[in-house]
Amino acid sequence: MAGDGRRSRFGAAGRLAFFPARVAARASRAPLEAAADDHLIPELARITDRALAGPLPEELARSVVEHHVLERIVSELAARGELDRVVDNALASPRTKELTDRIVRSDEVRGAIQEIVASPEVRAAVTEQTAGLFDDLLDELRQGAGRMDGGVERAIRRAPRAAGNVYAGVVTRAVALGVDAFLIIAIFTVLSGFAALISSLVGTLRPTWLVDVLLGGGGGIVACGYLILFWSGAGRTPGMHLLHLRVRGPGGDPPSVARAVVRTLGTWLAIVPLFAGYLPVPFDRRRRGLPDYLAGTEVVYDERAR
Repeated sequence: MAGDGRRSRFGAAGRLAFFPARVAARASRAPLEAAADDHLIPELARITDRALAGPLPEELARSVVEHHVLERIVSELAARGELDRVVDNALASPRTKELTDRIVRSDEVRGAIQEIVASPEVRAAVTEQTAGLFDDLLDELRQGAGRMDGGVERAIRRAPRAAGNVYAGVVTRAVALGVDAFLIIAIFTVLSGFAALISSLVGTLRPTWLVDVLLGGGGGIVACGYLILFWSGAGRTPGMHLLHLRVRGPGGDPPSVARAVVRTLGTWLAIVPLFAGYLPVPFDRRRRGLPDYLAGTEVVYDERAR
């Protein structure tokens, strides 16, 4: 016990005796370390700059690719089930969002997007896709109208028609007539606007009675000219073209001008009494209505356009 006390007193006294020496050593070392830092850090910076300016980065990248370092890291993360967490953390990082916004909003990216969108290849692809979608919609419309032709007749006549029937039914013809009516109204509206523009420039047109007749019966005149022109010229109106229908005379050709005129008058007569002139269509063997009876024509599905 006495020995332990002596050692304790000797140790305390020794530490106290050597304390000034330790302080002096630290004081002398501090300038040396500061001087070493002042010389060592710039030298290390120069060495690092030379290394990065040389082939080291390329060699390092090539080595990373050759040894599949990234693949091994991803595989290891996936094996441990941490890949999703790492990706989610990276995507949720504010730094990642800031970098993404900066890239997206950069002039270079916007210019690249504009160049890609304006390229002939993209325009051709968009046009092709749009045309394909429009054609698909028209096909669905034609098929649906054709099925409704048969459905209406089965509901009325109960007896099904023979397979391979080529004559157009009442639903398909009604849809085509609706499209033509829309086009006739559009044409009449454009012509009326053109006439109003001329009248505002040159004053009231003369003779006034002729102007009143044209304005009052303008819609009928446009409709008659529309139907006669397309029936006699092409054998079908634009509405019939969309539905793949055509009108033909006794010889299978488009009706003559005379037959087209008679058929146009018959169309007006069939429409006026609540479309009663088309009531025979579901019952007639060739699905003819009043205009067809008067003009000796028939409306068929255009198999050549299918």
